[in-house]
Amino acid sequence: MSDGREKGWGAPGGYYAKKRAAELAYGIFRGILLFGMCFLILQPLLDKVSVSFMTAQDLYDGTVISIPRNFTMENFVMVNGFMDFFPSLLQTVLIVVGSAALQVTACTLAGYGFARFKFPLKNFWFFCVMLIIIVPPQTIMSSLYLNFRFFDVLGLIRLFTGQTVNLMNSFVGLFLLSATGMGLKSGLYIFMLRQYFRGMPKELEEAAWIDGCGRLRTFVQIMIPDAMPMLTSCFLFSFVWQWTDSFYSTLFLSSYRTLSRALSGLAGRYGQWYGSNFAGITGSSVLAPVAETQQIIATGMLMFILPLILLYLVAQRAFVESLSQTGIKM
Repeated sequence: MSDGREKGWGAPGGYYAKKRAAELAYGIFRGILLFGMCFLILQPLLDKVSVSFMTAQDLYDGTVISIPRNFTMENFVMVNGFMDFFPSLLQTVLIVVGSAALQVTACTLAGYGFARFKFPLKNFWFFCVMLIIIVPPQTIMSSLYLNFRFFDVLGLIRLFTGQTVNLMNSFVGLFLLSATGMGLKSGLYIFMLRQYFRGMPKELEEAAWIDGCGRLRTFVQIMIPDAMPMLTSCFLFSFVWQWTDSFYSTLFLSSYRTLSRALSGLAGRYGQWYGSNFAGITGSSVLAPVAETQQIIATGMLMFILPLILLYLVAQRAFVESLSQTGIKM
């Protein structure tokens, strides 16, 4: 008999040696793949960070690639003036937080109703909820404008006042959409909460009913605290999506100075400023250079997403815990 150590488990050509080599190769491959994916995601953001701190001299210098040779904060000062940043930030925070809170409240009630109650045409109404997810809001833009430009409730407003109410150029229309479960991505939140409540054991509610709790008290004191992970996820999703939304802010908030609208008009305001400053020197209208315009836009985008990054850093733990608990319970 040959010695087992020659072709044993621990020999150079044995099973464990091959397994360790395969695991090492897989680990190296996975690390390279993850590094490449992270680089593809972060590289555009890192480029914008680099460009925003460059002077005009560095911007046109071919030897300067990623790290500016002369750091400057002038671009941020200029963008702050063009966007009227801090007043716009305050208005945006107030509108987005209020809208997200109303939206999560309405979607929670709707999701719990679909999960626990039986009512006529339940499947049909849930199909309508799915349509909210599928149909883009741009397809109903005309209807939204007409409904809120000539707002009326079953003809009662016209009956008592003789005319309809104009809710355009007001956050009231946006809040009404959120409070009635028709806001941005509301169908998705209703679906997520419905699935979550369906996964919760009915014995919790039955035990509360036996102890004398009504349906409302059971919902508020039993179901809501247990659903806080999902509510946290929905609120954060709603906050981020409404922060970056341009459709509803343009439709309803044209008279408000939100950050998304300020960012969309940043290039035009910089072009006007550049033309007015250099028109006196050349004696004719001057167009802003494309490179410098893109630099200003990149700086504005960084200032626009900075509150979202800070929100993620603050709420990262709660958000990750909400997703992990949601995955277990769903």
